[in-house]
Amino acid sequence: MTDYIVPLILLAASLLALKKGEDGYHLLLEGAEDGLKLLLTIVPSLIVLLTAVHMLRASGAFALLENWAAPVFQFFGIPKETAMLALIRPISGSAALAVGSEIMSTYGVDSTIGRTAAIMLGSTETTFYTISVYFGAANIKRTKYVVPAALFADFTGFFVASLTARLF
Repeated sequence: MTDYIVPLILLAASLLALKKGEDGYHLLLEGAEDGLKLLLTIVPSLIVLLTAVHMLRASGAFALLENWAAPVFQFFGIPKETAMLALIRPISGSAALAVGSEIMSTYGVDSTIGRTAAIMLGSTETTFYTISVYFGAANIKRTKYVVPAALFADFTGFFVASLTARLF
């Protein structure tokens, strides 16, 4: 069924345009043009974000940050083994999935640490990616209060994930 969803949507849009007497192909081209314009506003921030993540991982800065942050996480009851995941998740979803996969293969998916990592991945957001994409698309420049609030929400998600994993 999923193989037919996109063609069915295109067919329905074409039939609706025909019914209204509009040029569906021209409307499709206009939508594609608007999409490319939006892409041009979003791509620069994504390039900077992905480059920064790669540079931080390659330089070992994330490893140093993980060692520094581990005691803070342990104080809040969050396993120190998930510190790297908590640090990378707000920045990069794909890097967080890689770290989460590594954690689960090392400690097992049914371990407290593995469950904590899984819940962290599901209950937190790639904050900086989301802010750069959505705020860039809406042309919002001032994110002074959004970033701290979103990071606090992420930390709350990490804390709750740790509590939940220990309960079950």
